[in-house]
Amino acid sequence: MEPHFDFAPAARSLATVVAGITDDQFTAPTPCVGLDVRDLIRHVVELTEAFRQAATKESVGRSTPPGVVDDELSADWRTRIPTQLDALVEAWRVPEAWDGETEAGGVVMSAAAMAVVALDELVVHGWDLAVSTGQVLEVDPGDLGILLEFLGETDPEGTPGLFGPVVAVAEDAPALDRLLGLTGRDAGWKPPA
Repeated sequence: MEPHFDFAPAARSLATVVAGITDDQFTAPTPCVGLDVRDLIRHVVELTEAFRQAATKESVGRSTPPGVVDDELSADWRTRIPTQLDALVEAWRVPEAWDGETEAGGVVMSAAAMAVVALDELVVHGWDLAVSTGQVLEVDPGDLGILLEFLGETDPEGTPGLFGPVVAVAEDAPALDRLLGLTGRDAGWKPPA
């Protein structure tokens, strides 16, 4: 199966945000309840590798998700995240990545659907980190269209472990605001002063 989209724009945007994070922002809150910036960076380290392995099918059938890191943030996160993002982009450019089923974090689904979940993780957590650290995330309009279609039937009550309850957004709101609302985020969220 041919790739449905390219991860490069979302990966570049996330890498740009990561590069703009300073150590003194680690304890800043994020829109993700209970997670500070350090926690979210650690999650990004994990997910970028997990979704690369979903493309290569390395993770299929493993009882423990590979690449899981402990509670400490790896010292090389500033170089590791961009490197893992580049590897993720390349892995999903291989047509076979989109074939059959694959697995990430213990969840099994079609590879094509997993790719969209991965895209959602890059874009939404990119926004989480950007807004938490005073940055702006650039999002490709094509990526927004893919994600809005994918999340169009989101349960208003949310998806436990993934998204909180949907936040109501005007139908004519910008596409990013509508996407954030579907993932249980308020597009106007700001860190407490």
